[in-house]
Amino acid sequence: MLNPLRLLLSTLMMALPMLALNSHVYAAESATRASEFKLDNGLQVVVIPDYRAPVVTHMIWYRVGAADEVRGKSGIAHFLEHLMFKSTDKIPVGEFSKIVGRLGGQDNAFTGNDATAYFQRVSKDRLPKMMEMEADRMVNLRLDEKEVLTERDVILEERRSRIDNNPSAELNEQMNAALYLNHPYGVPIIGWYHEIAKLSREDALTFYKHYYAPNNAILVVSGDVTADEVKTMAEATYGKIPANPKIETKRVRPSDPPQIVARQLELKDPRAGNYSFHRDYVTPSYTTAKPGEAEALDLLMKIAASGSTSRLYKKLVVDAKVASSAGGDYSGSGLDSGTISIYAIAADGVPLEKSEALADEVLNDIVKNGVTAAELERAKSSYLADYVYESDNQATLARRYGWNLAVGRTVADVEGWPAAISKVTLDDIKKVAAEYLDVRHSVTGYLLPDKSGVADSSAPEAAGSVVQ
Repeated sequence: MLNPLRLLLSTLMMALPMLALNSHVYAAESATRASEFKLDNGLQVVVIPDYRAPVVTHMIWYRVGAADEVRGKSGIAHFLEHLMFKSTDKIPVGEFSKIVGRLGGQDNAFTGNDATAYFQRVSKDRLPKMMEMEADRMVNLRLDEKEVLTERDVILEERRSRIDNNPSAELNEQMNAALYLNHPYGVPIIGWYHEIAKLSREDALTFYKHYYAPNNAILVVSGDVTADEVKTMAEATYGKIPANPKIETKRVRPSDPPQIVARQLELKDPRAGNYSFHRDYVTPSYTTAKPGEAEALDLLMKIAASGSTSRLYKKLVVDAKVASSAGGDYSGSGLDSGTISIYAIAADGVPLEKSEALADEVLNDIVKNGVTAAELERAKSSYLADYVYESDNQATLARRYGWNLAVGRTVADVEGWPAAISKVTLDDIKKVAAEYLDVRHSVTGYLLPDKSGVADSSAPEAAGSVVQ
């Protein structure tokens, strides 16, 4: 007689591949997870319940980043992020993070091109205190001249250690500057050294008073809490802050002219460990793309360059053995545009030109012939599995919703992503490849270890050259 348990297990094993292949259908049909509302002062609030543990992640997002800085004041958004941890009338200098720590939580912050965010992860009963502290520093920041100058030195040292002493980071910065002809995305988020060195207390306060206000912010709370609970707490803290009527409802930035010529950079540096090839293309982002384009770009780069099963890796590393590593991705989170990036680290003794030529072969083949149905289905299943796994982390959820809303997308966009990914067709992939894998819209960079002493590591700015 057939064992019922064995029959059940057999049925499940046969069903699992079908479930994996069609996971986008199940994900697309899932119920709305987040709720949202606005306070009277314009603060947008998103709540993502997760009742598995009495813990919450509290994030406040400001719709301002490095790309909103005044020309000549690069780095001020990131500088202010650091200064936000100084003092208010209620919180002594340097005590903000210490208070969070004493309450058993962790906190941090980050600055991007389009948003600045501050967050804490604490037990549920500490959430009112986090809202009180974050609302306090939204409007009551105090900046002592000496503290500002000390923190400016900290930022300068951060830049030296992360950028100026890292040839790969230097090349990336130079490539970014060449990729954007006029748009502020070409300016590094941390800022140019010579401009950071001149930032003042007045610069920080001017930026703070202009952009830090409830009607330019998004509060995201994920974890063991209901929307009603969050609303009550938010109204008692953030709700007391008046809106800033000078906040612009739409961010207007300089735009790039049509890109009509490929750019090439070469950085020689004795500190570089390996020869490497890099290329970046300008593309639309999820915010600016036509319907379905960003999802197609995501899947295109998943197939072309993500991981050891990608076409780029197999061609350059496994088959031709011209590179020890190769890959790439699509970054579509920008307010104004996105990028496609690829790279290859050369195998010993192999010229970078071989990696570049074979990378072009891979991309040109996709432009001409597209990808296969099996490749597309695997890419969809992989992305949707990642979406589900990441949804299990409340901090990741808070970032997912917060970032999308900060660049003008909606809760519906976030939760509709699985369905949008599932709709991408083979023709969609081929179309975006043909339109956006255009070398005229790109910058190519070579990083070359220079043992001749020609490059002076103490003067990194002089080590790069741009050829147009």
